[in-house]
Amino acid sequence: MNDTRPTSPEARGAAKAKPPRIAVITCAVLEIELAHFARGLDHVVRIEVLEQGLHKEPDRLRRELQAAIDRVEEGTTAEAIVLGYGVCSRGTEGVRTSHSKLVIARAHDCITHLLGCKERYARYVAEHPGTYWYSPGWNLHHTPPGKKRHDDLLKEYSEKYGEDNAQFLMETEQHWFKSYDRATYVDLGVGATPEDIAFTQECATWLGWKFDRQCGDPSLVKAMLAGDWDNERFIVLEPGQTFRMTADERVIEPADGSATP
Repeated sequence: MNDTRPTSPEARGAAKAKPPRIAVITCAVLEIELAHFARGLDHVVRIEVLEQGLHKEPDRLRRELQAAIDRVEEGTTAEAIVLGYGVCSRGTEGVRTSHSKLVIARAHDCITHLLGCKERYARYVAEHPGTYWYSPGWNLHHTPPGKKRHDDLLKEYSEKYGEDNAQFLMETEQHWFKSYDRATYVDLGVGATPEDIAFTQECATWLGWKFDRQCGDPSLVKAMLAGDWDNERFIVLEPGQTFRMTADERVIEPADGSATP
């Protein structure tokens, strides 16, 4: 016998909330976390990973990210492209889709994704302005400040430029560390190992910095992948629209100002 009982509002809401087909383009720093939380989500049709460090060259990041967007639109059936990026030295400003929606979290960089929201990120940075962030992805894809970085660079510079020039270059390299006094390791319980955490502690000790570990919050990453894109945490752009950084707590806004602030 068929069940003719009326469908509950909750069930109707769940049916309406079926997420669109999503493709994700992310920096390698978030690859571990996004791959983990996307597991089993059939509507996530592709995760494309770009190399870490592109934010150091914002124009290059913009070119490579736009090329990835074009590639994903051509090669998938995605209805929305989600960026695993923040503003990232403004290197993501200006990118746009042709026929998919474009979604990005209101975030200055990937640390907001790991902490769970822009408010927590802002509070922590305000309380600890000299923080250098470490995470499973950061530690995997580049050599962060510490003894290993020092030794590797000294060897590279000595081989290229000679020992005297190498020492001068190392002094320049070490100078920018003076604006930091804290190594903070943040993770979502994914990819973190005792060895990785110990490595971060060793870096802090060698540099004379404090060490802190922050347990991340996966809610932002989960919402990003689930299609739960509320205006407080995300902006959702139509094809052809792009975004820009703001000077307020919104972090980003559509470049044409069309979305609700």
